[in-house]
Amino acid sequence: QVQLVESGGGLVQAGGSLTLSCAASGSIFSINAMGWYRRAPGKQRELVATISTGGSTDYGDSVKGRFTISRDNAKNTVYLQMNSLKPEGTAVYYCVVDWGESLRYSVRGWGQGTQVTVSS
Repeated sequence: QVQLVESGGGLVQAGGSLTLSCAASGSIFSINAMGWYRRAPGKQRELVATISTGGSTDYGDSVKGRFTISRDNAKNTVYLQMNSLKPEGTAVYYCVVDWGESLRYSVRGWGQGTQVTVSS
């Protein structure tokens, strides 16, 4: 079983920045894709960003140009640098992993989530 622990959420003003971190532990040998989903109140779950072991990235349309995903394979850790935050970005952000290179069709592990609140 993979364990995922997120950190870095909090309250930020619109236009500001936050960096989220997620450390994976346990059964980590099969992990390929790491990334982030988010769930805002009254909205469906949205894939924010994905990064494969080889470094290939994929971003949701709503965050392209503002968010950057990265990872440290040696530490089994993924990061999400969020810039130019908007009130619409207020959501619970979940760290996710899968054995494949994409998170759009399959997610094997979920973190507990970390709250990001963007004030206007």
